[in-house]
Amino acid sequence: MWADTLLSLERGHLIRLALWAGACVLSGTSLLAWLMVRRTTAPLLRHFAMQTAAWGAVNLAIAAWAWRGLAFRDFAGTQRLLNVLWLNTGLDVGYAAVGVTLALTAWRWGQRPGGIGAGLGVVVQGIALALLDLRLILAIGPLQ
Repeated sequence: MWADTLLSLERGHLIRLALWAGACVLSGTSLLAWLMVRRTTAPLLRHFAMQTAAWGAVNLAIAAWAWRGLAFRDFAGTQRLLNVLWLNTGLDVGYAAVGVTLALTAWRWGQRPGGIGAGLGVVVQGIALALLDLRLILAIGPLQ
């Protein structure tokens, strides 16, 4: 793979991450504002929205930081990128598993809607981030 092709793939990945993160911040804060305006106490929605907005803000910062470090990569740099992507994908799956555990625990021990909403928010983020990372891994393909 050519270095300029890889750089283009990385840019596309960071743009998709930033779009996802921006959509999360916008939707999470909009949902929180809507709940406040309606003076609705919906713990499941409130905690889901808080998780969505918080994860979005963190991912926007990560995308901005990574954008600053974009550069052409040689073979070793590409291998390091793949290693980081596989590590991130494993962490993303772990986040989703933690979210499932949180939601199930909140349901099992007292049917606490706030914990269920927070858990579901983490599950959505973990799955989405894993899919974004896997998309780049597959686009890069096996190194030869």
